[in-house]
Amino acid sequence: MALLALFVAIMTILSKRYKSDTGESHLLGIPMSSKLFDLTGKVALVTGASRGIGESIAKLLAQHGAHVIVSSRKVEGCQVVVDEITKAGYSAQAIPCHIGDMDQIGNIFEEIKQQHGRLDILVNNAAANPFFGHILDTDLSAFKKTVDVNIQGYFFMCVEGGKLMKANGGGSIINVASVNGVIPGSMQGIYSITKASVISMTKAFSKECAQMGIRVNALLPGATDTKFAATLVKNPAILKKALEHIPMNRIADPDEMAGTVLYLASDASSYTTGTAINVDGGFLIG
Repeated sequence: MALLALFVAIMTILSKRYKSDTGESHLLGIPMSSKLFDLTGKVALVTGASRGIGESIAKLLAQHGAHVIVSSRKVEGCQVVVDEITKAGYSAQAIPCHIGDMDQIGNIFEEIKQQHGRLDILVNNAAANPFFGHILDTDLSAFKKTVDVNIQGYFFMCVEGGKLMKANGGGSIINVASVNGVIPGSMQGIYSITKASVISMTKAFSKECAQMGIRVNALLPGATDTKFAATLVKNPAILKKALEHIPMNRIADPDEMAGTVLYLASDASSYTTGTAINVDGGFLIG
């Protein structure tokens, strides 16, 4: 009975809500008013944000208080997303950038530096997948286009974004990779190779940038209903075969990717770096 009484007393103390010196309510020592997913005052850059997964990410980050720079190759598509965000009462702007072009990478970060003086969140989502076919039929043009965006582009976006974050005490970089980086997709050889590189790149940057306050993580989407993945999700035969390996037996909506990015961008993941999070309906379970 004495042990039971002691246990009850301890649990009562641990679960007791109390007021801090500032008058803030706490539970288990955690501020009850703490907004772990609040991005107010943060500046976020999302590439490939004119549609699909990038658009969903941009809108969710804006909804949680970030000023979102919506970026893609063509400014017109970006502006449509910006208009939707601002119409809803949130903050965003469009800056075009083709991340396969080194000059454009330099230009966008210079513009961000001049306009905002900081970057808190970088979401590398833009990607290239120009070739669908047997790996032996991959030509040099398709190879270069895929590598220039998915490896060179991601790498130097991380470099330039990381430098800006370092100057301001840290930030969060989220690289959108793919489950194909773990299990190569059929007829998607070079794309799968580059996405495996993004996963490795994420770990390398996270290891060297952690002491600068920069966290680097990756999102690994599974089959998602986007224009980018139309070759897969809009082909009944291919889709049927894919669903056989997805325990949830469906493809994802782009909005289902955004929540994980919000977590990785926010203080909710303050001790998380170097990880690759699968959002794939169970595909990688095997």
